[in-house]
Order: sequence, then structure tokens, then C-alpha cells
Amino acid sequence: MFTAEDKAAILVEALPYIQQFYGKTIVIKYGGNAMINDDLKEKVMQDIALMKYVGIRPVIVHGGGPDITGFLKKVGKESDFVAGLRVTDEETIEIAEMVLDGKVNSEIVNLLNRRGVRAVGLSGKDAGLIKARKKLATVYEGEDTKKVDIGYVGEVEQVDTGILEDLLKQGYVPIIAPIGVGDNGESYNINADYVAAEIAGALQAEKLLLLTDIEGIYKDFNDKSSFISTLHLPEAKQYIKEGIIAGGMIPKVEACLTALEQGAGKTHIIDGRLAHSIILEIFTSRGIGTQVVR
Repeated sequence: MFTAEDKAAILVEALPYIQQFYGKTIVIKYGGNAMINDDLKEKVMQDIALMKYVGIRPVIVHGGGPDITGFLKKVGKESDFVAGLRVTDEETIEIAEMVLDGKVNSEIVNLLNRRGVRAVGLSGKDAGLIKARKKLATVYEGEDTKKVDIGYVGEVEQVDTGILEDLLKQGYVPIIAPIGVGDNGESYNINADYVAAEIAGALQAEKLLLLTDIEGIYKDFNDKSSFISTLHLPEAKQYIKEGIIAGGMIPKVEACLTALEQGAGKTHIIDGRLAHSIILEIFTSRGIGTQVVR
């Protein structure tokens, strides 16, 4: 059990990080088990509230894959993935938009509002926040690659930072669903990691945090001693080509690379299954997960 002195020491340890990040923008991609487990969900909301109350400007981009998959199952539709991206036909994009905007986003907004945080829910389609274009999945076959059309899956073409900056200046916390709008008004399902990366880059965020369901990146996942605490940009690109980074980890690492190349400070892939993983990364010397840096 923590003594009063232990608690005081924890607060003192956090002080230099509070000073360092005061007034800075930190983008968080919220997804994985931390969105499903009620206890973890509570702790994530506490972490975001703490960030806001100590003067940090959090921006939240959420996923919702399990909710989308669950709803698709209810209507008898299977979920297929290529290179970690969901194959999205017309029916699937309608369901994805309904689930992300109507269920997931509103729940996060309500949970934060109950903690006194002025959260505002946004779809990437709102006021043209996220302009999107069709994305083709990249499949690696040894040294070769090929592009595969997977439907209404998009990539970010442009982020309207003016909308986000206005909200941040007024003290709001934007909560963003990863749906973009095309030139003809069509909706695109965009991987939330990519959306978070583009927003982090556009805002020149101090940090991008990606919550995942693993500890971080391993050179060999079966060898726990091969854990990579720091991964540099050139190595990351090479590991993707070699297949060391594969499957669902590809979008996460590519997201980190995009954010860095567009001007974000640091990027971190952290274990969202760990209670209070966000404040452990931001406010302690220990840090957690894998940081991807230039």
C-alpha cells in the first residue's frame, strides 16, 4: 500500500514532465482492448482528464474495429483483412460509419464530459475535417509489392487543422472518428492509426501515442529478449520490407513514420492493456512500449 510519502514522490516525479508538456498537443489513438475492458476504459478516461487538467492539449482519435466486427457478425457478414486493413464494401462502410459515429464516438464524449472534460465528438466528414481518397493495400511478396483494391478504404489527403486549433484554443478535447470524405461526398473508412498520424503531423504534435494490445515491437515475437524499445525510421522501413514487422503492426509503424516525416516530435506504440499506460508514458522516467523516432 502506498504511503503519503510514496504518493508525494510520484507527484514530484511527474512535475518536470508536466512542465515540459504544458500547453503542448499530444495525439492519442485510442483502440484495442482498452476500448472493450470497462476497467481499462475508465483508466484511459482518467488519464485523458489528468492530461487536460495539467495543461496538455489532448486530441483523441478512436478506432472501433471490434464493434464494427461485432455488428457485421450480427447481420451475417464476415470481416476480411488485407495487410491489416479491413476490406470495406458499400454495406460495410455504412455499418462502420454508423458504429463509429453513433456508438463509439458518443460514448467517449459522454465518459469524458462526466469527468468535467469538455469533449467534442467529430466525424472526419464534419466540416471537411478529413479529406480522403481511396487507398490501395500494399502487399509485400519478398522484394516485390503489389497494390490491392479493398473498397471504401481511404487515406488522408488533407486535415483541416483550423477546426481543431479553434476547438483546442477554446479548451475543448476533440474526439475524432476515422471516417473521411471524398471529392464526391463518399465516405471512406480510414485506419485510425493513419488518421492519428496525419493529425499529429498536421498539428505538429509533441507526441503521438498509439494504444495497442501488445507490449510493443519485437524483432522476433517468440523471443521476448528481442524487444525493441527504440526504433529509428530507416530501420522501421527495412523491417517492414523484411517481414519482421507484419500484419496489424504494419499500419501502426507506418503511422509513426508518417507522423515523424510530417513534423511530430516523437511517436510511441504502447500497451493499452496496461492500466494507466498513457500517464506512465508521459509522466514517468520509465516510459513504456516502443518509441519510433527519426
